Amino acid sequence: MIDHVVLNVSDLKASRAFYEKALEPLGIKLLGDYQGYIGFGSKRTSHFWLTARPATSTNVHVAFGCDERSTVDAFYTAAMAAGGEDNGAPGVREIYHANYYGAFVLDPDGNNIEAVCHKEE
Repeated sequence: MIDHVVLNVSDLKASRAFYEKALEPLGIKLLGDYQGYIGFGSKRTSHFWLTARPATSTNVHVAFGCDERSTVDAFYTAAMAAGGEDNGAPGVREIYHANYYGAFVLDPDGNNIEAVCHKEE
């Protein structure tokens, strides 16, 4: 259901050090640092991310996993019709990987809600 969550933090270095130690007993480890995002997960997939944002920011990023790209498109259409604000129309985001197909909508509180499909088309 949930593909990944991004937690906004005020001090990325301190949060990285905290989560590396706090998540270790859970079998969750640091998997990488990608352009200002710190990824944690198990095996080879990061599902929990940290990124630096101003201390006043309370917005969260939640991504829901989809099995088909058409479902990502349907999410975007429905979310926009429900009053969401465009934060990235459906499309491939090669910055993440070649098959990353996602759409981003801000909810009424400014939370970044995403639907993503990782399958090759």
